[in-house]
Amino acid sequence: MTTTTTTARRTWVEQVMGLPVSVTVRGPHAWADRTDGVVRAFYADLRQVDRTFSTYRADSEVSLLRRGALSRRLVSPDLGHVLDLCAQAKELTGGHFDAALPQPDGTRLLDPSGLVKGWAVERAAAALRALPDADWLVVAGGDVLGEATAGPAWRVAVEDPRDRSRTLCVLPLRRGAVATSGTAARGRHLLDPATGRPVADHLLSATVVGPSLTWADVLATAAFVEGPASLARVAGTSGYEALLVDPDGGCTGTAGLQQHLPVA
Repeated sequence: MTTTTTTARRTWVEQVMGLPVSVTVRGPHAWADRTDGVVRAFYADLRQVDRTFSTYRADSEVSLLRRGALSRRLVSPDLGHVLDLCAQAKELTGGHFDAALPQPDGTRLLDPSGLVKGWAVERAAAALRALPDADWLVVAGGDVLGEATAGPAWRVAVEDPRDRSRTLCVLPLRRGAVATSGTAARGRHLLDPATGRPVADHLLSATVVGPSLTWADVLATAAFVEGPASLARVAGTSGYEALLVDPDGGCTGTAGLQQHLPVA
């Protein structure tokens, strides 16, 4: 991700929810105390989300719900909202995204992590939108959410999953999100919700661009699970585009991204 501008800019980076999250603000007030306060509040909101949703914390609401120590009727409004979003995500993706993963004993275990990151960043970023005369960009573990109304569009690089030092293409981002799912960073960590096993090797990565990071992230995860057939599903979701990389490094994309595909 690169930009070309002489406008003042400042970047913050913190480890939150188990991953590095950076915030870049560009504009005349980038170094103002108010801007710093807004960004600090952004990170505080993410830490609160982690306390509620982390599957690694025994005292989180999600962990309590998973082991039956908390009734579904008594969950917080945030957790209830996320559970509703997970149900919508399952329907939207034809079951290729599912927050309840099959276990060896035949049960299904709740893990909304695949939706929470995008939702949490999008919610916390609401305060960034109120900064005066400012463009901003959030990068959370490779997923991107940003807005550029005062200056040039942000330029978001899509990595080559075969060689992460190389760039497949660069996407201009004026307002919205770019989310990528694949094996390059964390190996075969994604599970097929139909089987509970690692996803088949039919793609190296799936990148989705759209107005919402919550849904771009969900659609990218589901596209990686579903494979090449997911292009039609993303194309049919208003406002969203996808780019898929197959095991041989070939790229295919929906109509809106055709002009950005690398030349073979």
